[in-house]
Amino acid sequence: MRVTGTPLTVSGTIRAPGDKSISHRALIFAAMASGATRIRGILPSADVRATAGALRAMGARIPALSDDFVVHGQGVQSLHSPEATLDCANSGTTARLLAGLVAGLAGRSARFEGDASLSRRPMRRVADPLSAMGAHVTFMGAAGHDGLPMQVDGAALHGIRYVNAQASAQVKSALLLAGLTSGVAVTVDEPLRSRDHSERMLLARGVALAMTSEGVTLPAGQVVQPADVIVPSDPSSAAFFVALAALADAGQLRLENVCLNPTRTGAFDVLQRMGAVLHVEDECDVGGERIGTLVVHPSTLRGTHINGAEIPRCIDELPMIACLAACAEGETRITDAQELRVKESDRIRGVVENLRALGAEIEELSDGMRIVGSRTPLAGHVVTHGDHRLAMAFGVLGALPGNQITIDDPGCVAVSYPTFWRDLSQSVGPVAPSMASAPASVAPSITGSSPLVIAIDGPAASGKSSTAQWVAKLLDVRHVDSGAFYRAITFLAVESGEVPESWTAASVLAHSGRVAWRLTERSVLPLVDGQDQDEALRGAAVTRHVSRVAAMALVRAWVNEQVRSAGAAVDVVVDGRDIGTAVFPTAQLKVFLVADSWERARRRLLQRLGRRPTEAEIATETEALVARDAQDATQSAPAHDAVTIDTTTVTQEEQVERIVALARATRQRLGR
Repeated sequence: MRVTGTPLTVSGTIRAPGDKSISHRALIFAAMASGATRIRGILPSADVRATAGALRAMGARIPALSDDFVVHGQGVQSLHSPEATLDCANSGTTARLLAGLVAGLAGRSARFEGDASLSRRPMRRVADPLSAMGAHVTFMGAAGHDGLPMQVDGAALHGIRYVNAQASAQVKSALLLAGLTSGVAVTVDEPLRSRDHSERMLLARGVALAMTSEGVTLPAGQVVQPADVIVPSDPSSAAFFVALAALADAGQLRLENVCLNPTRTGAFDVLQRMGAVLHVEDECDVGGERIGTLVVHPSTLRGTHINGAEIPRCIDELPMIACLAACAEGETRITDAQELRVKESDRIRGVVENLRALGAEIEELSDGMRIVGSRTPLAGHVVTHGDHRLAMAFGVLGALPGNQITIDDPGCVAVSYPTFWRDLSQSVGPVAPSMASAPASVAPSITGSSPLVIAIDGPAASGKSSTAQWVAKLLDVRHVDSGAFYRAITFLAVESGEVPESWTAASVLAHSGRVAWRLTERSVLPLVDGQDQDEALRGAAVTRHVSRVAAMALVRAWVNEQVRSAGAAVDVVVDGRDIGTAVFPTAQLKVFLVADSWERARRRLLQRLGRRPTEAEIATETEALVARDAQDATQSAPAHDAVTIDTTTVTQEEQVERIVALARATRQRLGR
């Protein structure tokens, strides 16, 4: 069942990213073991990179995250206190699980910090039982604040039988890790069964756990052995596309390699109870986890009640279920879900306020919400609070024809599903749900029209980037500098210490998992290890070697994918090589800037030196640019339908005015 509008057809096969919970644990257990662990299919998201970075800071030999790599563990006692604060970014799993790891390492200590969102999330739930085992946990913030920053000082712990008041896989896993590192016995009892990835993975690594319906017991003196991992697709990520297919009018979606661990499939059970037509094919067991292919067809959905023991099995999918319920027949009631209030955002309030703003009938409850479904089209602006699951849930709603929804921060999906917008766009039929934007102050819109892309290309030092930034500002859209992605991956290659002459596309792209992007008010900003490194990316070594990297076909393909994913999320002005030919061949406006080499050299030196350059300096720079032009010849050709602007004798202000005029004419032609 779907809101009114042009029929929506879904098709294709999707392989959602690797499971986030398993990815975190694969890295931690590999670092604790003595020997080699091969990890395939890991989720290279911001959260998982935070865990990898923290483990590296403690001495673990974690290579750059890729689809297939090996961790050479040296045993848990090889881990040491980090020299600096452990930055957990937005990852609660990183903070809580590694707090348990450090707690059992006598003589080691670590200070845990995170971003503003993570710092608001409660850590006492893990600090109290660790303290009861003998660890020293100190909250370093304001009086009464029980979140990050937090100091953990390891100690010789004693065993514990801990009865947790609520089901929490993170608390359970933290205590198991503390028991493993300190060699003591741990029993954790829970009122409801929580996710059991840690237990399954530890059993596969030779740890003699005893699991019951009430909880889990770790005997004293257990050692983690190395074991290879193939990470299945995250069922929480797959659930968004199950919902999309259920809401469609025709077609089917296949979701491959999905983890079907019974503690994770609650959302699929709920959706089937609501009427979703879903069945499983190709089931098998891999590394202790059940996996399979989900096949989903459109269906008529009806409301349901979700509470009690079902909540822990679908806690992360509840925002998506609530959005789907807004389009179902009848009432849906979610209770016993107060845990949603302490996730990346207060997800109860976030879902309620956003659905209400879109026109849905919804009531906030202290521990959940009540939604009354309707066929009425939804329209309005969604505030995600930087929460990836809110962005994706409302992204699915926005993909439905007839809905007019804007989303403030689509880039936040990088936390768990970096390619979500691309997969969403590719999974629909004739009516593609683009991520076109409203004005930049409102952010991307998910409507029935294609996103506006203005592609600006030209040779080195032609002023592409500065011109594109100015044009984007005047048009009130975001700017994407594709060159920044080349510089980011080049920076990491330089940082690796390998001789540039030995670089290959494979060795360079081995670092690609450390590069992500986020939307700022005016631009799409590449991040290295979650941080803005703009100054470092413009350093001399990066500038010297970036052409070598940009000439690698596989690297160009990777950069193009990053830029396309940004262009699928928001209206953009994009500059860089191949922009109008290989990256956005269907861009609505393509501009190619040219200028003679002497003038380009003069402009570059003026910007670099902050003074008028001498003729000798210009001559030297001109020679370098001519050589660069020859090296970049295959990338510096204009598209056949590009507007060429010779900027040799015009000011930058004049060239910007020309491009803005062309863009406004394009908008008028497209009825924007």
